[in-house]
Amino acid sequence: MDRRSLIKQAGIAGVLAAGVAPAVHAQAAIRWRLASSFPRSLDTIFGTAEVFANKVKAMSGGKFEITVHAGGELMPPFGVVDGVQQGTVEICHTAPYYFFGKNEVFALGCAIPFGLNSRQMTAWMYDGNGLKLLREFYAKYNIVNFPGGNTGAQMGGWFRKEIKSVADLKGLKFRIGGFAGKVIERMGGVPQNIPGGEIYQALEKGTIDAAEWIGPYDDLKLGFNKVAPYYYYPGWWEGGPELDFFINDKAWNALSADHKAIVETAASEAHIVMQARYDARNPNALKQLVASGTKLRPFSADLMNDAFKHSMALYDELNAKNPDWKKIYGDYSKFRADQNLWFRFTEATFDRFMQAQKL
Repeated sequence: MDRRSLIKQAGIAGVLAAGVAPAVHAQAAIRWRLASSFPRSLDTIFGTAEVFANKVKAMSGGKFEITVHAGGELMPPFGVVDGVQQGTVEICHTAPYYFFGKNEVFALGCAIPFGLNSRQMTAWMYDGNGLKLLREFYAKYNIVNFPGGNTGAQMGGWFRKEIKSVADLKGLKFRIGGFAGKVIERMGGVPQNIPGGEIYQALEKGTIDAAEWIGPYDDLKLGFNKVAPYYYYPGWWEGGPELDFFINDKAWNALSADHKAIVETAASEAHIVMQARYDARNPNALKQLVASGTKLRPFSADLMNDAFKHSMALYDELNAKNPDWKKIYGDYSKFRADQNLWFRFTEATFDRFMQAQKL
């Protein structure tokens, strides 16, 4: 008896009892590898990729499994975009601005100095034109992108000496992530792009004079307070840095509609969880740092104004020479202006009042 006759005569129950499953219901297991740019020790930023992978596995009933590999395990932390582009791995989790050397537009997918805060960035991506515009851009690199977390506004970093004015940045070797180094360089500093897992050693040995990473929770784990006493704020270059999941386009297109929906949903959950973890954990970590002797300092007004001036000049220059930048930054900057107008009357006023209260 052929298969079709068996199914017709015995019905589905009989077929299953006979151990013959209809081929249309069979789905091969999917196994992907995810390359992270971050060390396993950071349960917040590295852990976001684990949140994503665990959700994909759970929602697929174990049929879609993604193994998560820390920076350096499969490839260098800054090699993950090449890995995805070339199909060496199916997916990576990273901060897009690390790759501004390929094209400055990568920074717009993460953070630029005096850019959007985290809520504004999420709004631009999900309800503005951000995701659409960046999808078109990343297609040139065989990449399909999904928002994959946000740290919120970051701290300004750890310094061996006080930074009282712009003059104190002259010649300062400063580990700073990605695109912001262009502005630091214009202000007289010497930017260094070093992976997170290597910062402590560089600061301890004096290879660098200062370093920024994210904020109190991670910085305490990494022990920066042991090798630099001054902790500055705010990180004006990272008002709301977004991380992304970058997926190889062939791997993405090979997925079923169901599996694509699972990936999209899992990425959205990871995006929310990462911000929640940082917001929940940073306050207590900051208290611990201050109790251990860390000296909190704000960047001076003249330094902030100088940084803003150099940043806007840089964006004007890029508008003139990079068509991709001009197209996407034009939309980004208009969205930023509208958002800041709105936040000025609501969020900012409310926050200033609440933070002045003794609760």
